[in-house]
Amino acid sequence: MQQLPVPCPAHLIPVASGTGAFHDAYRNAMVHHAVFVAIESEGGQRWTVKADTLTAGHGHAVADAVSEEIRAAINRLVQRHEVDWGAYAGPIYFMAHGVQSEERARELAAALHAALYGDLEPLARAVPPPG
Repeated sequence: MQQLPVPCPAHLIPVASGTGAFHDAYRNAMVHHAVFVAIESEGGQRWTVKADTLTAGHGHAVADAVSEEIRAAINRLVQRHEVDWGAYAGPIYFMAHGVQSEERARELAAALHAALYGDLEPLARAVPPPG
């Protein structure tokens, strides 16, 4: 498995459904000292988005302002019923269940991945603030 580019296009976000696939994707992120990001099928048409910054190592830091923007975007997704209540919004681990399609899960995962590297623009496009 190769390292994901930054920013990672949605079509390259790994599907980590099942224990083996999850561990492979997570180990790959650790080996490359990169932020882990993946989507998982929940069965049927619902998907989970996951990200974890621990795999990037101690040299990777997410600014407080970026963390706040990510948290706000995840809260908007919950309020808009795009993800299930109980989404985990960091600051290190991120998870959102109940995404209605693989395409949307990939879009959200790619936007979250970019944000965790400091680029908030894809997140603002994927989850626009009200107004």
